[in-house]
This record gives sequence, structure tokens and C-alpha cells, in this order.
Amino acid sequence: MLKIREARPADASVIADFNSRLAWETEQRRLASATVRRGVGALLEDPAKGIYFLAEVDGAVVGQLLITYEWSDWRDGNFWWIQSVYVAADFRKGGVFRALFEHVRQQAKDRRDVCGLRLYVEQNNRRAQRAYERLGMGRAHYDIFELDWS
Repeated sequence: MLKIREARPADASVIADFNSRLAWETEQRRLASATVRRGVGALLEDPAKGIYFLAEVDGAVVGQLLITYEWSDWRDGNFWWIQSVYVAADFRKGGVFRALFEHVRQQAKDRRDVCGLRLYVEQNNRRAQRAYERLGMGRAHYDIFELDWS
């Protein structure tokens, strides 16, 4: 049975592993393990940075989703940014991401300080784009620009 829960500090190693797998699968990018573990640990220790939600089957973590926050002065509320989405290969196409997404959507809708959900997706990741569209999300009118010091 699939269960969705908030991550705890004890989950840091599985989250860091999933993040490293995600970076490789989506961008063919190898992340420094120690950096990822520190970053995950810092977030799990400081709820102001964000919150991970985990999907479990029979006590094993099989998926994750991270929420970070962006204040919108135009809307007087926070956008919840969906990030670090990963589902273990053996559990893909089984509703794990949908369960995580629906859990987050309901939590966001129940709060007065959340004005919407956002995410970014690799331009070539058509499979993910189709999944987000099936959940009712649409393309925004923005492109993302960045300076990356890593």
C-alpha cells in the first residue's frame, strides 16, 4: 500500500541517493555526494528551506518530491515550487508521482498563504511534461535564466 509522509532527518541518505540518480537520468550530471548529503541535511534541519514528501511502499521509500517557497508580492502568497521529483525505476507508471502531487496539491489548497504550484522541467523531458499536463498543469509565460556557480 502506498503511503505519503513528510521526510525526517533519518531519510537523508535515500533522498541524497535519489537526487544523484535524478541528476544523472535527466541531465547526465554527476553530483558530488558529500555536497548533496549536506544540502539535503540542511533542508531537513531547517523547514524554512523547504519540505520533502516521500512515497513509501511496505516501509521502503520509492519516491520523493521537494517543495520550496517563493513569495509573490503580486499575489500576497507563496508559490510552492515542486523540485527533486524522483520515483524509483521499478515503481514508475504506478501512480507514485500522482499520489505525491495530489498530496501536495491538497495541502497547498488547504493553506491561505499558498497561491499556487510551480515547477521547472528540462526542455527535452517530454515524458515529464506530459505527466504534468495530465495533472492539470500548464506552461507558464516565463523562461528561466540562471547563473550557476557550481
